[in-house]
Amino acid sequence: MRKFLLAAVLSAAFSAPPIAAEAPKLLTPSDIVASSPASDWRRIAPKDLLVMDLAPDAAGKPRRVVIQLISAPFSQGWVDNIRKLVAARWYDGIAVVRVQDNYVAQWGDPDGEVAGKAKALPAGLKVMKDGDYAVADKSVVAAYSAGAKLKDSYASVASFRDGWPFAGSLQAIWPIHCYGAVGVGRNLSPDAGTGAELYAVIGHAPRQLDRNVAVVGRVIEGIENLSALPRGTGPLGFYEDPAQRVKLVSVRMGDEVPGLPPYEYLSTESQSFAAYAGKRANRKDDFYIQPAGGVDICNLPVPIRVVKP
Repeated sequence: MRKFLLAAVLSAAFSAPPIAAEAPKLLTPSDIVASSPASDWRRIAPKDLLVMDLAPDAAGKPRRVVIQLISAPFSQGWVDNIRKLVAARWYDGIAVVRVQDNYVAQWGDPDGEVAGKAKALPAGLKVMKDGDYAVADKSVVAAYSAGAKLKDSYASVASFRDGWPFAGSLQAIWPIHCYGAVGVGRNLSPDAGTGAELYAVIGHAPRQLDRNVAVVGRVIEGIENLSALPRGTGPLGFYEDPAQRVKLVSVRMGDEVPGLPPYEYLSTESQSFAAYAGKRANRKDDFYIQPAGGVDICNLPVPIRVVKP
């Protein structure tokens, strides 16, 4: 009987249809970023980080915003001013004065437009002009434009370099306004702002601001502490009630902040970033059915991570 049963089992095993090999997992952009080698990541120097500690929320929870200042060749005059303002502790005590829905959160001196009450600026700030919003140096333009293949509705050239998105033409290149971008508030031209008044984009990328306002950085952590603030009810989202303003308790460069964790960005020149960008443009996986066949540059946020011990 046992021989008969064994023969039956073997017969069934050899006659059964073969088990299909499991289909390979379809990768998502997050999978590509998570599996990228350590050599594809670049450390952000603490001296290039702006650390803003806002007043705690109603429950006493700390609110920190970390901003990476943009690298050369973009907006360096304004970036130099920001460093001087931090060194002078000028930002300490100013406030978030404006939050406009689907647009920006802005901070500055609440009395900055009031004669006799405005906070005095430190000496030595550079006076910038609107021609400084873009870089027209021919060698720089040629270097940035080489190999740029992204389609863009606002420029003939769009791509990434050294971790930053940019757009441009054959004559100039400039940094762009994506979600989280930090720019310089200003009055009417020829005023181009000093860096004493800053804003962060908290809505759909307002690319019409490109070349009209200086981009000086991007929020890399804590954007929710700006984007989740109550919207102002005054014109342009300014707070009509001073009690609604959120005070900036402390603003320091990253190398002045004890215990600040290291941050890294995925190199935009790496194979991992190329694969990530390709997947964002042509995603097809367990959720996505139809690949888009393209991607807006602001829908390619550069991956940034906190380095774990």
